[in-house]
Amino acid sequence: MPPVREEPRFSGPDENNHPANGEEPIITTTIIDKPNPMADHGGKDILSSDVEIKGSIKFQKELLIDGKVEGEINSDGVLTIGENADIRGEVKTKSITVYGKVHGNITVAERCELKSKCTLQGDLKAARLVIEEGATFIGKSEVTSGTIPAKSTSSRPEVVRHDEPIKATFGGRG
Repeated sequence: MPPVREEPRFSGPDENNHPANGEEPIITTTIIDKPNPMADHGGKDILSSDVEIKGSIKFQKELLIDGKVEGEINSDGVLTIGENADIRGEVKTKSITVYGKVHGNITVAERCELKSKCTLQGDLKAARLVIEEGATFIGKSEVTSGTIPAKSTSSRPEVVRHDEPIKATFGGRG
């Protein structure tokens, strides 16, 4: 329960709305210090389940979407798609965790996690991919290593030579 602070109480007016005992009328105040509900989410921005957005979304750090979004989502941050979410559009972000529905392509620089009750209908490209049992994924995935493959110094295949000549036997020659 939030802390309660009470101010001093004084006698109020009598039945004719005149101050009792000749005192000045006093107002009694009780102040309840309630915590700010928007300040208690640890720096993560939240779009709740009753929010519907048509258009593009950009954010910096962390975003939890539990509502409906139709449009593109772009960020270098961490995105969480809540259980009630219905996303229709392209998603490009650093990291994503999907609990709800996404109908569109997802491209992430680092990690993509598809939770057990989620539905993804679209293509997926990520450096790391985690799919829980029970998740629905309709599309193709490309898991990149995140590193640039080493290139050969020459464009020709390597030739291996042995010290002894290779003797081939064809049709009884020898």
